[in-house]
Amino acid sequence: MYRTVTCGELRLADVAKTVTLAGWVQRIRKMGGMTFIDLRDRYGITQLAFNQGTEAFEQANNLGREYVLQVVGKVIERQSKNPQLPTGEIEIEVNQLTILNPALTPPFTIEDESDGGDDLRMKYRYLDLRRSCVRKNLELRHKMAFEVRRYLDEQGFLEVETPVLVNSTPEGARDFVVPSRMNPGMFYALPQSPQTLKQLLMVSGFDRYFQIVKCFRDEDLRADRQPEFTQIDCEMSFVEQEDILQMFEGMSRHLFKAILNIDLPALPRMTWADAMKYYGSDKPDTRFGMTFVELQDIFHAAEAQKAEEERFSVFANAAYIGGICAKGCATYTRKQLDALTEFVRRPQIGAKGLVYARVEEEGTVKSSVDKFYTQDVLQSIAKAMQAEKGDLILILSGDDAMRTRKQLSELRLEMGRQLGLRDPKKFSCLWVIDFPMYEWSDEENRLMAMHHPFTSPKPEDIPLLDTNPAAVRANAYDMVINGVEVGGGSIRIHDAKLQEKIFEILGFTPEQAQAKFGFLMNAFKYGAPPHGGLAYGLDRFVSLFAGLDSIRDCIAFPKNNQGKDVMLGAPGPVDQIQLDELQIDIRKQSQTQL
Repeated sequence: MYRTVTCGELRLADVAKTVTLAGWVQRIRKMGGMTFIDLRDRYGITQLAFNQGTEAFEQANNLGREYVLQVVGKVIERQSKNPQLPTGEIEIEVNQLTILNPALTPPFTIEDESDGGDDLRMKYRYLDLRRSCVRKNLELRHKMAFEVRRYLDEQGFLEVETPVLVNSTPEGARDFVVPSRMNPGMFYALPQSPQTLKQLLMVSGFDRYFQIVKCFRDEDLRADRQPEFTQIDCEMSFVEQEDILQMFEGMSRHLFKAILNIDLPALPRMTWADAMKYYGSDKPDTRFGMTFVELQDIFHAAEAQKAEEERFSVFANAAYIGGICAKGCATYTRKQLDALTEFVRRPQIGAKGLVYARVEEEGTVKSSVDKFYTQDVLQSIAKAMQAEKGDLILILSGDDAMRTRKQLSELRLEMGRQLGLRDPKKFSCLWVIDFPMYEWSDEENRLMAMHHPFTSPKPEDIPLLDTNPAAVRANAYDMVINGVEVGGGSIRIHDAKLQEKIFEILGFTPEQAQAKFGFLMNAFKYGAPPHGGLAYGLDRFVSLFAGLDSIRDCIAFPKNNQGKDVMLGAPGPVDQIQLDELQIDIRKQSQTQL
């Protein structure tokens, strides 16, 4: 046997035992007639002691970091104990050392606080995975996936695998496409989700399905997106929205208790309209307040009393004026306020400027627009904002209410960050419900499905499909934790005629709908049950539980921000013979582009 124990399990009770360990050299310390080595494996670190005059001592002095060793020795009590290590009360007095494999000096330190940058660690990800902090994230991921399966199995769900090579769909994000050698000129797509397949499983009578499944989207990347990601994909038959919310709120409660030992209270529910009105986001971070207050009525009334040349045009002509109240922040300096102004002016946010007002200790309100408004108007603003002495009011305005709310949302989150209100160890969860069925796309010049074209409208809104489809609400819901959408879904359409109507509103001709989704619409004609479901982003869920800023550190082999795997060199070129077999001529395409 290479080892009889791991590097994380020995304790004082094991003193005097002869054991065999195997692992990697974490660090070496030479102290006169003694050499000490920290030996690391997946389970922990054990200190090895080598006495001068032994063969093992001579070998130990010629080792390097990350050498792979096997040692045999006796467990003894440490003279200088390390309370930071579970094994810190013992060490191994080594009498036999075998080098299983030497190692080059790694390009960065294999420590929790590594000196390697992101790109370097991604290039040598197999070394990065040796760091305990990264390993713990993957252990957490394993435990969460295990508990998901446990919960859903107990609730009668069946895990069913669906194909990875599917057809391309015109809605949603861009597909990754895969050429077919056996069918020249034809392409598979990698699934963005198993949406239509799980609906077919409901038609088949598998009334409770789940799958922890890889999905693929060829879209722009950010901290919480990867080109391939993992979903906890679920579907149920003979259910309404309330059944879905109760079932998966129960799963979330199970995960919080099993993983973090947190008793999650009943989740509040917020309509999409309220989320946008008070937070400017359909995934509001409710760990802190600072909700929006609309101020246009007060400012417009004040402007109406002025002569034309005296008006503050920024507010006089604004379609929306909104503010947030930062408690206790009246002490912000001009430099800090200028930094906030530059923050909202960044291209990613796009605001034209920022107006602020301080409530002074004597109760007066001092503002950056003092010269345009009387103290009575400013006091009305403070009252509307429920601002007290020492508070800071921050105001944005704009011609487009939705865009300005989103800008104010970014400012709110930045203030929450600066004030330490976004504690990753605090969890605030809710359901956002009653999403719009459609959203307008300027690029496509048509209505697009906000979720996907299989989402059912709310029954009371179905008549609006003929008169005002933009006003229709969807039977859709998202679970939001700490401002992150961790899961979402909807009640599905199970009536073929209603599905045809939805496709028509989305601009599909009957022929296009039949070509793309005929298999699903035809299946509905054979008796589809009412059904619905949702999908959680496993990567996002794990990153929240681990307190990570990015989902990359809870994925074993992630892509970088350009969608590249710098370790594997993917994506990369392929041999011309492969392209010829696929009848793809990239040389011709390149010449055309030139």
